[in-house]
Amino acid sequence: MANPDLSQSLHPTPEAEARQLLETQGEQGLKGAIAVLMTQFNVLQTRAQMMLTITTLTLTITGFSGPKIAASGMFSRVAMAAGLLFTLASTLLILGGSLRIRWVTQFKGDSPLQFVTRVLTYRNAKTRLFFAEICLLVAGLACYVAGVVAYFILGE
Repeated sequence: MANPDLSQSLHPTPEAEARQLLETQGEQGLKGAIAVLMTQFNVLQTRAQMMLTITTLTLTITGFSGPKIAASGMFSRVAMAAGLLFTLASTLLILGGSLRIRWVTQFKGDSPLQFVTRVLTYRNAKTRLFFAEICLLVAGLACYVAGVVAYFILGE
C-alpha cells in the first residue's frame, strides 16, 4: 500500500519544511535552521561557480578553435553558433541568478516559522533557476560538441 505522506515528504511545502527544520534543530531552533539554510545556499553558490568555469572554458576554447571548426561546413557553423548562444545565455543567467546575493538577514518574518518559510521559498526559487541554468549549459555543450564531431567527420 502506498504511503500517502510520501509525496509530501519528497516535496514538502516551504511552510511544512520550515516546521520540520525548526523541530529537528531542538534547542538550536532558529539559529540551527539558519546554519542549515546557509549551508544549502553555499552548495548552490559553489555549483554555480563551477558552471561559470565551464561556460568560460567553452567560450575561451571557441575563440581559438571555433573559426576552424566553423569553416568545415554549414552544420558545424550552426551548431557552434547555437552552442555559443546557449552557453552565453547560461552564463548570463548564472551571473544574474544563482550568483546574485540576497543575505539571509534581509528576510523578515513575524515568527521563526514565517522567517524560515520565506527563506526556503527563496531557496526553492534559486534551485529552479539553477536547473534552468544547467539546462541551457547542457544544450550549449551538446550543440558545441555536435559541431566539433561534425568537424572531425567532415574535416576541413
